[in-house]
Amino acid sequence: MPLDQSFVGRVYPPTATYEVSRAKIKEFADAVGDANPLYRDPEAARAAGFPDVIAPPTFLTVVNLEAINAIVSDPELGLDYGRMVHGDQSFAYERPVHAGDVLAVTTTVAEIMNRAGNDFITMRGDVRDADDALVVTVQAQLVVRGAE
Repeated sequence: MPLDQSFVGRVYPPTATYEVSRAKIKEFADAVGDANPLYRDPEAARAAGFPDVIAPPTFLTVVNLEAINAIVSDPELGLDYGRMVHGDQSFAYERPVHAGDVLAVTTTVAEIMNRAGNDFITMRGDVRDADDALVVTVQAQLVVRGAE
């Protein structure tokens, strides 16, 4: 069953806030094998002009995941989670994320299309800080494989 096209343009309210911590940044950097001192050493980060350690570019996958799950689990959309695979993801930064940021994500269904019997859903997440300033826009595309 194809995804409901009426979802295009639907906006999901901000997620619960996520407080970025040095420990979570370090855990993520460890997980992706990145030893960059800007992700681990507050003094190195300050010397580079940041208020605290910064997060690796793909760190916001952690923050955006809850917002994406709210969409894919919406029963009205008709998405079969068992047939879903990750298609693409991109990040457009206004500024780096750093320890101490308190972030929330508002997600919009940007596009739904069908190609070769597979549904593609593209979601845009606007990640804002506690001052409501845009920090990054995350775009994710999921593919729901058609019936075989």
